Amino acid sequence: MTKLDTTPFKAQLLEQRASLLGQLATLRGGDVTRAEASAEHFSRREDSQAQTTTERELELTLDSRETAELDAVEAALQRIAAGTYGECTDCGVHIAAARLQATPEAPRCIHCQEKAEKA
Repeated sequence: MTKLDTTPFKAQLLEQRASLLGQLATLRGGDVTRAEASAEHFSRREDSQAQTTTERELELTLDSRETAELDAVEAALQRIAAGTYGECTDCGVHIAAARLQATPEAPRCIHCQEKAEKA
């Protein structure tokens, strides 16, 4: 893909990154670290141990998922900067434009993604 072709994808990825950063900030309670937010959030004595454990696991799972998504977006932005965006990171073939429109952070073509998911 040429740099001109990546412009709409870059805009979409930047918007996605801003959204994910906002979600992570909300989950973490603003500009505090994950450990600080968890300590404050789960120190309420009125909650049962089971409720606290369940809430903690849910928050950490959401945080993990959004962090992984953010990493994928950052990697896609790096591929744009390197001029390799739109090429499968496994086999090097061009990723279909429809796939990139649906999932702009996709690092692999459909075939390689299916293989990776089965492995």
